[in-house]
Amino acid sequence: MSNIIKRIAVLTSGGDSPGMNAAIRSVVRTCAYHELECVGIYRGYQGMIEGDFKVMNARSVNNIINRGGTILKSARSNDFRTEEGRKQAYEQLKEHGIEAFVVIGGDGSFTGAMIFSEEFGFPVMGIPGTIDNDIYGTSFTLGYDTALNTVVEAIDKIRDTAISHNRLFFVEVMGRDAGHIALNTGVGAGAEEILIPEENLGLERLLESLERSRLSGKSSSIVVVAEGDKIGKSVFELKEYVEQNHPDYDVRVTVLGHIQRGGRPTCFDRVLASRMGVKAVESLLEGKSNYMVGFSEDKILLTPLEKAVKGKSEIDRELLRVSDIMTT
Repeated sequence: MSNIIKRIAVLTSGGDSPGMNAAIRSVVRTCAYHELECVGIYRGYQGMIEGDFKVMNARSVNNIINRGGTILKSARSNDFRTEEGRKQAYEQLKEHGIEAFVVIGGDGSFTGAMIFSEEFGFPVMGIPGTIDNDIYGTSFTLGYDTALNTVVEAIDKIRDTAISHNRLFFVEVMGRDAGHIALNTGVGAGAEEILIPEENLGLERLLESLERSRLSGKSSSIVVVAEGDKIGKSVFELKEYVEQNHPDYDVRVTVLGHIQRGGRPTCFDRVLASRMGVKAVESLLEGKSNYMVGFSEDKILLTPLEKAVKGKSEIDRELLRVSDIMTT
C-alpha cells in the first residue's frame, strides 16, 4: 500500500440513514489501523467550506455502531454547488492537511465529490448511504435493510387495526423515484397491492384488484404505495378515488414518512457499513479515487462515481412477478 496519504477526512451528506454511524466508525478505525490521521467533517459539504473539522481517533467512535442518524450531522449545501464554494472547501482541506476524503451519502453527494475531484485532482471515495436503495453499482445501500424492517413492522401493526375494523389502508412509504422499499415491504408484509413508480398499475386495475379481494372474502386490505407512484397525484387522491368508486370501503391513509430513516441499524447494515468503510480507506491508500464502494453477491466492489451517478438502479423484475402471484 502507498504511504503518500497520511490524513483522510470523512463526512456524511444528504439525507441521513441508519448505518452511517457504523460507516464513520469503520473509516475512523481503519485509518487508526493503518496509522493514519482521520478528520471528521461536520455538516457535510457546508462544514467542509466552513472548516468545521474535528480530529477523530479509534475512541472517538465508541458506542456509535448501534445508533441511527449521523454523529457528524448532515446538511445540504448550495454553496458547494458553486465554483467559489468548492474552492473554499479545497482551501480548508489543504489548510488542515487533509489529502483525501470519504463521503457517505447518495447520488447528489457523489455528484459533488466527483466534480470536486475533477476540479482539484483530489482523491475521493463514496459510500452509498440512503434508505431508497436507488444507486447504481450496489445491491444494497446503507440503511435500506433497516428501513425495510421498520416499514414491515409498521405495516404489521396497521394490519391489526385494518382487520379489527374491516378497513382498507393505503400505506405510503418513501421512494420518490424508485419502488424498492414499497416492493420488498409489500411482499414481506403480505400487501394486497403494491404501487411503485416503475409500474403504472392504472386506477382501473387497482379497483379490479380491490374488488377481487372483496369478492374472495377479504374484509380488510393493505395497499403499499411508493411516494413516487404515478397513478395519482398523492396517496390522498387515491383514497378519494376509491371511496367514490367503492363507497362500501372504509379507507384510511398512513404516511410513514421520516420514521423510515430512523432507528437502530440492523445487523446487516452494521456489517455492510463496516466492510464498506474498510474498502473505502484501503482503496484510497492503493491510489484509487473517484469510486463508490458497492455490494453485490456478497462481495465488496468498486464502481466509478460517474457510473454510480448516471446509472439507473433497476427494480427486481422477478420480485415483481412474485408480488403479482402473491396478490392473487
